[in-house]
Amino acid sequence: MFERAGRLVYRSRWTLLALTLAAAVLVAPLGLELFGRMADGGFEDPRADSTTAARWNDDWYGGHAPDVVVLYRHPTVKVRDARYKAAVHDSLRALPGRHVRSMATYWTTGSKKMVSEDGHSTYAIVTLKGDRQRAYAAIADRLRNVDNLYVSIGGSVPLLGELNDQTAADLARAEAISMPVLLVLLVVVFGSLVAAGLPLVVGLLAVLGALVLLRLLTSVTEVSVFSLNVVTMLGLGLAIDYSLFVLKAFREEIARGATNEQAVVRTMATAGRTVAYSGLTVATALLGLLLFPQMFLRSIGLGAAAVVLVAVGAALVVLPAVLGVLGPRVNALRITPDFGPRREGGLWHAVASSVMRRPVLYLVAVSVVLVALAVPFLHVKFGNVDHRVLPAASESRRVAETLDRDFARNAMAAIDVHVLVERSFTDAPPLPGPLGQGHTPISAVTPVSPADVRPLVRRLERLPGVTDVEVAGLSQPNGAVRLAVRYASDPMSDEARALVRSIRALPPEPNVRRAVVGGPTAAQLDLQDSLVATLPWMALVVCSVTAVLLFAAFGSLVLPVKALLMNVLSIGASFGVIVWAFQDGHLAAALNFTSTGSIEATVTVLILAVVFGLSMDYELFLLSRVRAEWVRTGDNTAAVAAGLQQTGGVISSAALLLLVVIGAFSTAGITIVKLLGVGMFVAIVVDATLVRALLVPASMRLMGGVNWWLPRSWRAFHHRIALHEPAPASAPVPGQPPAPARLPASAPALRSAPAPAPVPAPASVPRLAVGRPSGGRVSRAIAPAGEGVPLAVTVNGRPAVFGADTDPVPLPAASAQPSARMLPGERGEPGERGEAREGGETRESGQPGEGGQAGRRAGWVRVVERRARVVRGLPGGGWTWVEVDE
Repeated sequence: MFERAGRLVYRSRWTLLALTLAAAVLVAPLGLELFGRMADGGFEDPRADSTTAARWNDDWYGGHAPDVVVLYRHPTVKVRDARYKAAVHDSLRALPGRHVRSMATYWTTGSKKMVSEDGHSTYAIVTLKGDRQRAYAAIADRLRNVDNLYVSIGGSVPLLGELNDQTAADLARAEAISMPVLLVLLVVVFGSLVAAGLPLVVGLLAVLGALVLLRLLTSVTEVSVFSLNVVTMLGLGLAIDYSLFVLKAFREEIARGATNEQAVVRTMATAGRTVAYSGLTVATALLGLLLFPQMFLRSIGLGAAAVVLVAVGAALVVLPAVLGVLGPRVNALRITPDFGPRREGGLWHAVASSVMRRPVLYLVAVSVVLVALAVPFLHVKFGNVDHRVLPAASESRRVAETLDRDFARNAMAAIDVHVLVERSFTDAPPLPGPLGQGHTPISAVTPVSPADVRPLVRRLERLPGVTDVEVAGLSQPNGAVRLAVRYASDPMSDEARALVRSIRALPPEPNVRRAVVGGPTAAQLDLQDSLVATLPWMALVVCSVTAVLLFAAFGSLVLPVKALLMNVLSIGASFGVIVWAFQDGHLAAALNFTSTGSIEATVTVLILAVVFGLSMDYELFLLSRVRAEWVRTGDNTAAVAAGLQQTGGVISSAALLLLVVIGAFSTAGITIVKLLGVGMFVAIVVDATLVRALLVPASMRLMGGVNWWLPRSWRAFHHRIALHEPAPASAPVPGQPPAPARLPASAPALRSAPAPAPVPAPASVPRLAVGRPSGGRVSRAIAPAGEGVPLAVTVNGRPAVFGADTDPVPLPAASAQPSARMLPGERGEPGERGEAREGGETRESGQPGEGGQAGRRAGWVRVVERRARVVRGLPGGGWTWVEVDE
């Protein structure tokens, strides 16, 4: 499949590049429309009582969170002064009615809670009409136009505006920081400006794709304002990572002397296959976020999964098309000298050798380090997102902190209790008249009043921690009374949470149909309950799908389980560092944020999904090479050592590039993005060093052949779904097609299929040597398809593909078979059927000479363009084959 995709990309390279350029130019303006269309919040569960309470606040009482809070202050004049009142009301009366629904001040409500403790400050609450962002933009200047008073503006609408502005600024700063550093590192890795610039181009395409995808999502659903940085960070980082693997494989093929097309096809068959699997695993982990009801998680999960697939598409379509055009010129504009092929050995050879010699020591030591890093997570405390996600200089944050500090405690964070009162008709309903005459009027019901909830108010006032209970609103059409329960503790404290639980546990009053508890504290409790209920399902789905992908890739039931366990250790270490840095505040000064003493619960789930996907990303790259080596040699220890040695450098380079991107985004002014960035940073450092370089190889060394265990009953199923990386191809030999191999006669029977026309092999052929896997695996090497390991075969010293297949390319009958010559000096091995040359043809002795499969001879056939296979018939039916590049 990937070979065919590689040929298609190569042959359509100019068309693909033209379409890509045209699409980028056309959709770029659409992506820029994203700013200003994203939504704040999205952390609540739509099914929770607290969300119902917030909705009733909006629909029945005019809003649960003030759209705009205008804070006024005078250093000497107090709020009771008539001049103070005149200045505030004159300013508010000048606001256009088409943008303002209602206003509330100390003088219109008489609420003493709207006056500061020193008497010099007050605030007004403004509720907007229509599009709130546009309405606020239309009145913002007029709100500040107040004579002789200092004015500051906060509230949910200005807060969202500041989040949008901060997000855009953070994105621009992250790209300005990361791009030059990435270019320098890529030049160091590749030594060429052309090669170094290609991953950046793919990364920019992924960023553009992220903007466009998020913009399209805003047309069908709400998209969190926090998703922009998260999605672009993942898109840019993974696009560069995937491009690195593809580019490295292509340059290796070019160095072997392959043509442009051969290099593209082979790159797609090896690195392209692994990148595709990696993208699927990362996208699967992110799509697990769709199981949660929170808009914040769903929008980020959908957007991030989509941009991962965009990054994969750019790395497997756009980049190979560019490479097909460039060919050897990919190494142009070389900055560093080319020292030729690297010698055997080096750092990763030393690491691999050390781990293979002392696997128990490495396993125990690394496990102890990872557990120690995870220990702080044992005292994690989950909180909620508030104004402190913004920088300390933010005006909206300063207003919120002033209200909390100088005014009544929790003036904006009361516990709301919505009471639906039982009502009765004011009069007995009249009897209906004769059919078709008159009508039956709707009887009036008794109105609700504060007296209806007085018994409940008295019970609330007796609860521990309650400082005041007041009637905050009446809704006559809905028969509801809203109570505001005041308390002295922090809204996210254990005391406030216990108070919410106590209110919800109160038995209902006789005249109360339903009581619904809301407010910030109740919303946090409902959020945690929702996450705890959904998280096991997410883990089940994501782990199951990931295990299936790993099973398809590696043909083992043990490796998927081990990979999941390794990921648990990486994630635990990451969470422990997050708690230490953010909840405990040890990095507050270094990263310039305010510690809230808690970790936002939804961000923790987001980090879990992202880190799980990224950790599995490097697992796939390592295990793909280990499996290819194990297939080639049959020696588990040698395969693990070779896999680590061959992938250690490229995984470290990819991790370093991704760390640069994440580190740049971690400079964001929004604390949530910092938290996610630090969590990803730690996870990648731990994963690329301790886990993939030490823990995984040590565990695989100790497990030996158990790593590749697959029950016989599962082998046919795996053969149908397997899409693993093939063995390395041999270097092309100009003018010489490969020669037929001496194949064992004991391979089992396989069903045959119609054959294409055979291609005769010329007399001059390269020497082909057949080697047997170590460890007594010869019988497995010639086992039925899907049940064993192909035999190690080399053509001119390079490995080729050898095996038995359920769908081989059979040969025609002996009478129609073109001649195929034996290799010089080739002799039959003991126990195999002999071959003798007669009249320039190869004849298999001991078989009937006419008709049927037994009379067919070994010969070369072309299976695909520039790819040939020698097939040999076996006694009793079936085929074995060797396949190489022509």
